[in-house]
Amino acid sequence: MSTKKITVVGAGNVGATCAQRLAEKELAREIVLIDVVEGIPQGKGLDQWESAPVEGFDSRVIGCNDYDRAAGSDIFIVTAGIARKPGMSRDDLLKTNANIVKSVSQEIARVAPDSIVIVVSNPLDVMAYVALQETGFERERVIGMAGVLDTARFRSFIALELGLSVEDIQALVLGGHGDTMVPLVSYTTVSGIPLTQFIGPERIEALIERTRKGGAEIVGHLKTGSAYYAPSAAAVQMTESIVKDKRRILPCAAYLQGEFGYNGIFLGVPCVLGAKGLEGIIEVELTDVETKALMSSVDAVKDTMSNLKSIQ
Repeated sequence: MSTKKITVVGAGNVGATCAQRLAEKELAREIVLIDVVEGIPQGKGLDQWESAPVEGFDSRVIGCNDYDRAAGSDIFIVTAGIARKPGMSRDDLLKTNANIVKSVSQEIARVAPDSIVIVVSNPLDVMAYVALQETGFERERVIGMAGVLDTARFRSFIALELGLSVEDIQALVLGGHGDTMVPLVSYTTVSGIPLTQFIGPERIEALIERTRKGGAEIVGHLKTGSAYYAPSAAAVQMTESIVKDKRRILPCAAYLQGEFGYNGIFLGVPCVLGAKGLEGIIEVELTDVETKALMSSVDAVKDTMSNLKSIQ
C-alpha cells in the first residue's frame, strides 16, 4: 500500500535521509525533495534514484526548488530550518526557524490544501504550532515528530544497559521535545516485564537523563551538525502509519484541546495515526511524579511560545 506523492521540505541531512527511507519503503510513487539551495535537492534526488536498481524500489525521487512540483502531495514532512550547533539550545533556533516554517506552511496550503503535515523542525512543539496557524488546517492534519524519536532513544539506551534486543523494549516518552520531556517509567517494559524488575531507580534516572540530552550528546560529537538517522526514521514511521492506515499508537506532538487537562499547545502524547492523520489521543493514567513532570514540560513549551510571540 502506498500513496501517490509525498514531499519532503528541506534537503539537508534529515530531509534527504527521509526521502531515501520513504523511497526504499515505497511509501509513494513519487517523492519530492524541496530545498531553497539550487542544485542540492536535484543532485541528492538523482543520486537516490540511481540507488533504486540496487535497493529494488520504484519510487521516483525528484529534487526541486519550488513547490509547484509538490502540488497535490498527500503528506509533507517539514525538516527545513537551521540545525543546532554546539552550545545552542533548541530555543536559540526559534526566530530563524519560525520564519522558515511560516513560509513553508503558506506554500503547503497553496499547493496541497488537503495534505497532512508532519513537522520535524526545531524547536518542535512551537514550529508545529506555527505550521498549524499558517496552514489553517484542522489539528488532525498537523502533527509534530518528537515522541517517536525520544522514545526510540530511551529504548536504545535501555537495550544497551541490559544487553537485550531493542525489539523487546517498549516505552513511552511524553511532553515537550527538549530537556523537560517525560519518559514514563510506569509504561516501560521489557517483553512485558516492568523495567523496574531489571534495574534500580538510580540507573533508570541516569537513562532518563541521557534520553533528555540525547540530541545534545550527538551535537557534541558531530560539532558541525545534529542528529538525522534517528529523526528521519521516526518521521518515516509516522508517515508509514498514515499511508498504510495502520492506526498505530505513537507518541507525537499533537495540538491539545482539553486532553490531559491542557488547551492550545502542542505536546507529546500517545496518538493514533491513520489515513486521516491524527485519529485519536490516548489519555493514559500518570503517577503523581509523572503528572508533575508533565506540568513542568508544559510550562517550558508555553515559555517558548511566549518568546515566539514577543519576537513576531
